Amino acid sequence: MSASRPARPTVSLRTLASHGAPDAASPDGWGVAFYQGDHVVLHREAAPAGDSALVRELEAGGPSTPLALSHIRRATQGAVTLANTQPFVRELAGRTHVFAHNGNLPGVLERTPLPASRYHPVGQTDSERVFCDLMERLGALWNGAFVPPLQDRLSLLAAFAAELRPLGPANFLYADGDALFAHGHRRIQRESGRIEPPGLWLLQRHCKPGDPFPDCPAIAVRGAGPQTVMLVASVPLTTQTWRPLAEGELVAIRGGEVVSTTLPVVS
Repeated sequence: MSASRPARPTVSLRTLASHGAPDAASPDGWGVAFYQGDHVVLHREAAPAGDSALVRELEAGGPSTPLALSHIRRATQGAVTLANTQPFVRELAGRTHVFAHNGNLPGVLERTPLPASRYHPVGQTDSERVFCDLMERLGALWNGAFVPPLQDRLSLLAAFAAELRPLGPANFLYADGDALFAHGHRRIQRESGRIEPPGLWLLQRHCKPGDPFPDCPAIAVRGAGPQTVMLVASVPLTTQTWRPLAEGELVAIRGGEVVSTTLPVVS
């Protein structure tokens, strides 16, 4: 979720938890990061979200934030442990960067180790490995006291995503506190069972204080004043008209608005 002003979201924690119930497709852990300035409040459990008392607690009284990033895990690489539970966080240039990946990238863990890198995986997942790779590359941009230009970050992320796509489904969310970046690729589609686009969906809504999202009372944004809110999810979470990201599309979102988009070059 990206919002135009700080708000206390119930943003889909209950809905996401239903996807992480013990009998659902993603029972192997969950996590959520709430931005508070340049840092985040991070909660993770290596257990089903549907059974979590902490999920219910956060839904009832989670922190106010303009940017939240959540993940429900279905383990493909790495054991069901806290170290392998997303989202992952790292520090760069005095702020916390957050990453979550949906997909499976066979062979990533066998790639050449990052030489002289300050970033190393704690767990055994392909997702954390590519995040460490990304952070090392971003270090060349975040080498001063100022936030790098958005287009420079977007270009780096687009090139990075282009390297990941041939390895397998490479849907990811990345946030640096200034913007949320979403890259859509492919995922297993519930209807067909095939791996194909879309991998991510967007929904924007303009909300009055206390108003729930239409047709989905579990998704509400509570804060002072009107809100512009953008939700990004692997599947539509409401009956509203969500926009699918094109295969390889990368968007940058600030304050609930898509501020820049890039598409892969087709040769």
